Amino acid sequence: MRRIDATIRHHLSRARGGVVDRRASTALRPAVEALVGVVRALHRGGGVAVEADLADLRVAVDAADLDELAGNLIDNAARHARSRVRVAADRDGAMVRLSVADDGPGIPAADRARATDPGVRLDERGDGHGFGLAIVRDLAALYGGRLTLGEADGGGLVAAVTLPISAASGT
Repeated sequence: MRRIDATIRHHLSRARGGVVDRRASTALRPAVEALVGVVRALHRGGGVAVEADLADLRVAVDAADLDELAGNLIDNAARHARSRVRVAADRDGAMVRLSVADDGPGIPAADRARATDPGVRLDERGDGHGFGLAIVRDLAALYGGRLTLGEADGGGLVAAVTLPISAASGT
């Protein structure tokens, strides 16, 4: 209950000011590996393997925002995958590229831009309210990054978000 309250307070504060802490620094690997563990537990018995290959980097993103952003991407992928989800992150200049790929049905190219609009659900099966990708898109933009959707190798969807690397990651 405390974590839910803290999350609500965090987002309400953000909504009032629309600013982010540019000095934030969150270790990517432990944060994302923890989310992968949660998603594995949530989808246990569904026959979906979730793998992570993460560079040891820090992102200039608040920990709660990183949890929200990466959690949405990983959970979406696990819900739509047939058998596997692959989470990867590596450095790309001054940014970190976090990608989440699944082997599910994917999203047709013509629908990808619309899929990030708030409240839009392209697949009405199961839970969801159509805000996950919009939240990811908006959070990435707040930190100077962006969300892209594409076709994963072998089919499915790859959702990739770029985030600024933290100065604590070194050069």
